[in-house]
Order: sequence, then structure tokens, then C-alpha cells
Amino acid sequence: MYTPIIGSLAYVVSPDGKQTLLVHRNARSHDTHLNKYNGLGGKMRADEDVVTCIKREIREEAGIECDSIMLRGTINWTGFGPQGENWLGFIFRIDRFSGTPYQANNEGTLAWHPIDRLHELPMWEGDRFFLPLVFDHDQRIFHGHMPYSDGKPISWTYTRI
Repeated sequence: MYTPIIGSLAYVVSPDGKQTLLVHRNARSHDTHLNKYNGLGGKMRADEDVVTCIKREIREEAGIECDSIMLRGTINWTGFGPQGENWLGFIFRIDRFSGTPYQANNEGTLAWHPIDRLHELPMWEGDRFFLPLVFDHDQRIFHGHMPYSDGKPISWTYTRI
């Protein structure tokens, strides 16, 4: 039986549309994501839908409220977790928000990064495959599958509808 962990992941876009808010996971030495740059998000709770989940995660992790949320895609990450857990992720782009983002949270430092230079940052290797789909102008939603083994993606396939 397939029982993935369900999660949300969002990329908050700056008002000028040129940067995104990322967390540099540098606060906890035991963090699986240590020293990587990530979007914001986390595990969905049993009493939430995915939109409620991402709003809560953005509020908790960045201290801002989401005013415009766009589902960009879903990804089935098989074998991704530290113990080989499967994850089903809902990937969002936040084009408008209110409030001022925190400078840091319990996971690490928050900062704005140019979207056209994200490829220069240390991040999960697999993020490089789907990030262009998050920020492109194609309004269709992508649905991807990215199996992992030993912390690395084995393949990447997706469809758009």
C-alpha cells in the first residue's frame, strides 16, 4: 500500500517578481536539509487541506500572510525521506503576501534570492528539475514523479494539464 507523507512547498515571490524567499537550512546540525536552500512548507496535518497547510506553514516559517496562492504542481518523491519515506508534495507559488518576512526561523536564515540565479545555490539536486516550472509563465499545472535513492534523484518525469 502506498501511504506517502503529504507536504506543501511554496515559493514566495517578491513584489517586483524577480526574487523568491528561501530558507537557508543552517540552524540545526541534525537537519536532513542542512546547508541547503529550500522553499517554505512542511507536513500536512490530519485536520487540514493543502491550502490551509501552506498558509499555516508560511505564517509559522516566515511570519507573513498569503494573499495570492497558485498551485504550480505536484510531485511524487518516492524514497526521498531520510529512511526512504515517500512524499507527495503540493508545490505553490505565492505571488502576493502581506507583512514583513522574518529574517530567520528555527530552521535557518530567510533571505530573498534572484530567481534567475537559483541554480547557483546549494539545494536538493532534484529541485533544479522542477523549479523552472514553478516560475515559468505556463499556466498549466505540472504533475511529476521523482524517485530518489541515497539522497539523489534517479529520474524526473512530468506531465502538464
